[in-house]
Amino acid sequence: MKKLLLMGLILFFPLNMVVGISSADAAPKEKSMSQAEVKFENDFRRLWIDHILWTSNYITSATTATAEDQKEVLARLLKNQEDIGNAIKPLYGEKAGNKLTTLLKDHIVIAGKIVDAAKSKNESLVDQLNKEWLKNADEIAAFLSGANPHLKNEELKSLLTMHLKLVANDLSASLNKDWNARIASIDEGVTHMIIMSDTISEAVVKQFPDKFK
Repeated sequence: MKKLLLMGLILFFPLNMVVGISSADAAPKEKSMSQAEVKFENDFRRLWIDHILWTSNYITSATTATAEDQKEVLARLLKNQEDIGNAIKPLYGEKAGNKLTTLLKDHIVIAGKIVDAAKSKNESLVDQLNKEWLKNADEIAAFLSGANPHLKNEELKSLLTMHLKLVANDLSASLNKDWNARIASIDEGVTHMIIMSDTISEAVVKQFPDKFK
């Protein structure tokens, strides 16, 4: 089942190799941060951590035969994509925020289809949907890097593709009832998402320094 879920996802490298993280990068930064910057980065982290947790909750609901909350959990997950889009509107405008929300909702819709296809063991459909998922991730990376000169497209693509891999790991472990593996994948997913969130928010602060004094 795991091979099925990861078909089309080619990043099987350790996280630090994918995004270029070293022990030096993990060291505390000697930088004075304003209260506005701290608030923005913390709020942004919360939104992206919610993205992971509600995605995982949806996987639980969609793969548990007795679950009755799938519709409600999906609605909450989709709202999270609106919240992320709304978070950038004060800086990038209404149109840009709505565009990001649309791309992220597409990301969720495709993920939901992958869950259904994996449950029915439709290997060819999973392969097709994984390609759509990767294309959507590339579109998100292109949008964000196009909006901010401090964000590198290839780095964002690597971060987003790793995110897809970790969600696929979560789904695979859930379908296989490998609960320890599932816990590990969710933990790794949260850690990775914090890295991705900080990469974006730090670039936003660099782009709009006067907004964070």
